[in-house]
Amino acid sequence: MKHHGAIGAGHIETVRAAEEILRDGGNAFDAVIAAQFAACVVEPVLCSLGGGGYLIFRDSKGRHGVYDFFVQTPRQKPKLDELDFYPIQADFGTATQEFHIGRASIATPGTVRGMFEIHRDLASMPMSRLVEPAIRLAKNGINLNAFQAYILDIVKPIYQVSSETREIFTRQDEAARMKGEGDSYRMTGFADVLDALAHEGDALFYRGEIAAAICHVTREGGCLDSEDLKQYTVEKRRALQSAYGNHRLLTNPLPSSGGTLIHFALQLLHEVQIGQYRHGSYAYLRMLANVMDATSRARVMASQNPNGLASLLDPEQLKTFVKTLKGRAQALRGTTHISIVDAKGNAAAMTLSNGEGCGHMLPGMQIMLNNMLGEEDLNPQGFHHWQTDQRMTSMMAPSLLLDRDGGVTALGSGGSNRLRTAVLQTLINLVDFGMHLEEAVQLPRIHLEQDVLNIEGGLREDVVNALVDDFPQHVLWPEHNLFFGGVHAVRFDRTGLSAAGDPRRGGCTSLL
Repeated sequence: MKHHGAIGAGHIETVRAAEEILRDGGNAFDAVIAAQFAACVVEPVLCSLGGGGYLIFRDSKGRHGVYDFFVQTPRQKPKLDELDFYPIQADFGTATQEFHIGRASIATPGTVRGMFEIHRDLASMPMSRLVEPAIRLAKNGINLNAFQAYILDIVKPIYQVSSETREIFTRQDEAARMKGEGDSYRMTGFADVLDALAHEGDALFYRGEIAAAICHVTREGGCLDSEDLKQYTVEKRRALQSAYGNHRLLTNPLPSSGGTLIHFALQLLHEVQIGQYRHGSYAYLRMLANVMDATSRARVMASQNPNGLASLLDPEQLKTFVKTLKGRAQALRGTTHISIVDAKGNAAAMTLSNGEGCGHMLPGMQIMLNNMLGEEDLNPQGFHHWQTDQRMTSMMAPSLLLDRDGGVTALGSGGSNRLRTAVLQTLINLVDFGMHLEEAVQLPRIHLEQDVLNIEGGLREDVVNALVDDFPQHVLWPEHNLFFGGVHAVRFDRTGLSAAGDPRRGGCTSLL
């Protein structure tokens, strides 16, 4: 039987788009582009041509690298008295979170240029073929599944802002209510955009009709102008490499912060020999929480260092935190991810984000623009204090785990600050405990942030009680939740192909 590849993503239709391309003879990079376009239709809160992201790749010849097509800050500072910028509350059920939206929250989008740059360098099929699955979905319509309906309801204040979003995502007989599970929507205007992009190229988005539409949206109360779009470029970077056990990790480098923080945490875990503990035990989880705490403190210290997060790559800095860890008692955003490997060993891990969306779609084109300038995580110095014309940082950390015998695992996660600890715990499960991919992804997780320990359901009661005693500030989650990220992973090695989709974020897989 001929094998084509393995796919892990956040929606069954995202997976099917990639599957169609692989079956038609495309490689992993063709498939990941097609999957991204499909995700814009079926995962509309998490993925948009108005956002940005990263691809880490390794081809069948062993060449690897990173495409950074994340968003860029505008070239001009806004006039603070003229901003369209305001907060909304997103209700996660167990907790609420404040997001800022409006025209002044829009950073320069990178997704379209990213897809075309990846296509020019790595793909084998014409772009007109790669947009076909997404165009069909947009024209024929899609029914909201339970997970997409859930996250749409969480951010409903954003999707009730404009007439364009209300027309697509609210029930026409009850305009105050979002569409729910099983309800359908179409994006025919978006289908036309994809067709035009496939035939006219990315200049249409950055210099042509779409660029003009973006500037029209941002003209009143926004920051972007036509020069921001014209000058946007994709950055091609060398992957950050870490030795971990008998493996080598390739992950997202600076200026993205997630990969560097995962690298730092892995070095700490190696030094404290995390594999010596019994998985899921109190001692294991207590040490893991300590490492998360040390990584968070190191991040704060690095922000005050002239070298920034690059200082965390200094071995002397690592030694300081290792001493602290060993002295302790052993007794602490909208994103989606696509992982694909093909039968030749090409591997692609792509993480994408639109923030939560700014509330405004391009009229007639059904492209929700990002709200990255309104993301607190991405603006640590406070809103409107960003440096002009700079690539924004991100926690997104698409990664490749390489074995000595030639095997490769592509993985990554959505989940804002939680995605780095989700990827970290999956890596521990794979490397230190030798788990199969599906088990490594699905086991319960913890996340420590600002002295609050979040504990996912499924751990032993006595272990949870001991952790609660150690961390008076804690949140107990009764079951798996999207709060803890969503790791979609695939693997290629001499024994074959495997894939795991994270149920926390609607994970779906295909082996073909």
